[in-house]
Amino acid sequence: MENIRLAFQGIWGHKMRSFLTMLGIVIGVVSIVVLTAIGQGTNAAVVSNIEGMGTNLLSVNVNVRRNNPVTLKGLRQMTIGSETIAHVAPVLTSSGTVKAGLTQYEDGSLIATTPGYDKIRNWSLRYGRFLTEPDHDNRSFVAVLGQEAAVELFGSVNAVGCTFTYQGYTFTVVGVLDEIGNSVSGSGDNLIVIPFSLGERLFRSKGISSFYVSATGSDTIDLAQSEVEAYMEKLMSQSTTSGSYRINNQSAMLEALNESTSQLTLMLAGIAAISLLVGGIGIMNIMLVSVSERTREIGIRKAIGATRGNILSQFLIEALTVSLMGGLIGLGLSWAACRFLAPATGMTMVFSPSVALLAIGFSVFIGVVFGLYPAAKASGLKPIEALRHE
Repeated sequence: MENIRLAFQGIWGHKMRSFLTMLGIVIGVVSIVVLTAIGQGTNAAVVSNIEGMGTNLLSVNVNVRRNNPVTLKGLRQMTIGSETIAHVAPVLTSSGTVKAGLTQYEDGSLIATTPGYDKIRNWSLRYGRFLTEPDHDNRSFVAVLGQEAAVELFGSVNAVGCTFTYQGYTFTVVGVLDEIGNSVSGSGDNLIVIPFSLGERLFRSKGISSFYVSATGSDTIDLAQSEVEAYMEKLMSQSTTSGSYRINNQSAMLEALNESTSQLTLMLAGIAAISLLVGGIGIMNIMLVSVSERTREIGIRKAIGATRGNILSQFLIEALTVSLMGGLIGLGLSWAACRFLAPATGMTMVFSPSVALLAIGFSVFIGVVFGLYPAAKASGLKPIEALRHE
């Protein structure tokens, strides 16, 4: 306790010098915690977007243009009797201007698909219904809208029963999706979903060049991929086109993304830790100056019975106090930055208690390591020489 009192007395006696010494530790802790929070926040946001699309999702792209053997009937037969495949739906995409009265909407993303696509993408409906088999079989001019598209066209989310035109054809809105938000593929609320059979005609695109598959669960995704690969290999056995299809596994993509972002976060934390080392060098420099200034004091303490261990602990605790105080101040500033900077900048930041404790522990470690040499130098002074020091 006496050494702690002396440490605070020394810090308070040289306020500006102590503050500048702590500043290196403060900057180091803030750098580690905030940069790690940004890295983890970015990772969490991207992972959330991908998981929102479904972790049991497979997307298949077919690269055969002529004599494409993939048919809707064949895809549906693939699900019959399968214990790993839940739903299959083909997809065609396009863009264009849709009109509702005098209102034009040019930012919509048109998707032509079949019933079940909403289950594959984990969509839920706010109003109305999704596409049905009769819609597809009859090439019905019906559509399901995202919330942004509904509001832009009709000024209201509840647009069921309203009509709009596309390429001169009149569509009736039969459903409005719940809010989807943004994902890695863009906005999910500007969608205009129409029957696949109708989309083939309007988009002038015959055949299935892309389809989605959902597994029965995240634990069966690899088995489902094996089934799809076997089915596609059988279909493409006569194709001379190399790389005639490609399967993207959402779960594998998520795993790879987690690994890469974790490495990036670790790299950011490592770069930030360098500033803590610089702060530790500052502590060593100031402690050496302090030993030089207090050489006579050390001699007097040794002359009246202070042991080498007493002197060592005195200066070591002083260095430790400086680093710990700097770490705690840096931790408080880091929390404030994550709390107020994230909403102001629109970034996702995750304040991790484990990273905060690690940063504090590292700052204490830096204080001990860089304070050890000055403390050892002070404790090794001979009393007679210390007393003669001016």
